Amino acid sequence: MTAEREAREWSQTDVIKALRAHAPEELPANASLLRQWKRWESGEVMPSDFYQPIIAATFGTVTHALFPVSSRRDGNAEIAVVSGMETLDIISRLQASDVDNATLDALRITTDRLCSEYAQLPPDQLAVEGRQWLKRVAALQSQRLTLAQHREVLAQAGWLALLVGCVEYDMGDRRAAESTRRAALSLGAEAEHAGIQGWAHEMRAWFAVTAGDYRGVLAASNAGTGVAAQQGVAVQLAAQEAKAWARLGDRRQAEVALDRGRRLLEGLPYPENLDNHFVVDPAKYDFYAMDAYRLLGENKLARTLAEEVIRASTDYDGTERSPMRIAEARLTLGVVAAREGDLEGAINYGEWALRGERQSLPSILAVSKELATVVGRNYAEAPETRSYLDHLNTLARVGA
Repeated sequence: MTAEREAREWSQTDVIKALRAHAPEELPANASLLRQWKRWESGEVMPSDFYQPIIAATFGTVTHALFPVSSRRDGNAEIAVVSGMETLDIISRLQASDVDNATLDALRITTDRLCSEYAQLPPDQLAVEGRQWLKRVAALQSQRLTLAQHREVLAQAGWLALLVGCVEYDMGDRRAAESTRRAALSLGAEAEHAGIQGWAHEMRAWFAVTAGDYRGVLAASNAGTGVAAQQGVAVQLAAQEAKAWARLGDRRQAEVALDRGRRLLEGLPYPENLDNHFVVDPAKYDFYAMDAYRLLGENKLARTLAEEVIRASTDYDGTERSPMRIAEARLTLGVVAAREGDLEGAINYGEWALRGERQSLPSILAVSKELATVVGRNYAEAPETRSYLDHLNTLARVGA
């Protein structure tokens, strides 16, 4: 809370005034509210459930991004609890002539587990596993299924196709990723599953952002919102739209899109599984805003959000739960450092971001090019700049 306030150069009195503007009802007198704010900032007490969403709205974020809730699941354990089956048992049951609901429950949880491995597993390994399960699910179409089971099988195939397409794009295989994305969109339409269709459009928006096709981002966002306006994916579609407007230099439209996503996310139930790649968790909202404010030149806000993204994405023992988010946050810190005259810090952050084992190559190259533009413009003759640009050029050739 202190960092958010200071990033806006607000005094404690200023933030009290801002709180009133976002409150749904009259708040206590200024002196009383100021005392309460000081207790919150000092960590003496936690804001109540009434004040948490007001504080979040004041800072342009969502409640559980500022006040997170722990939620960790064990997918393998859930499979055993629900169905009593291990992976080999599931495969055997899938190959049987009849598929019962317990098997479909186990398949659903297996898909959820795979989608939850996105941030951690090496992309080539996850691609292999995802394709293997996609083939098994596709083979179910030849078996005797009820109408409800048929739609469930289509839905699970759709989620797996989305996952495989994301990983293919991370590895730089854009043609395969687009084909897989289209397959996922078709499966979602056949299953009449708005969420899968929405995420397929979100993938198109993501591809367009990294390719520099910002009008394409807006078109994909509009298409996705048209089929999944009230679902979690609509939050991410709004975020992709905000990224596009920020890159087009339209601050007003970027902030409108961010606020639309924030309001929708604030009204959604808290996710059961924060690790699933196709779940928009509250902490990710700061990640979206960080990207937009970096592009809009709001250095203090971008730095504060980047530091919060790193903190929220790192476990107490230093394990990085979301290494790709952290990499982009470090690049943001690098861009801010370069703008403020700290070449050494900028290059250190830039190289640190490139060292991660789990990367989305198109995404990290897109943000790295922003840092390269700043250091190339301001420090073109420095040997550190030339070394960093050479490193990026090498990576770009790999991803071409």
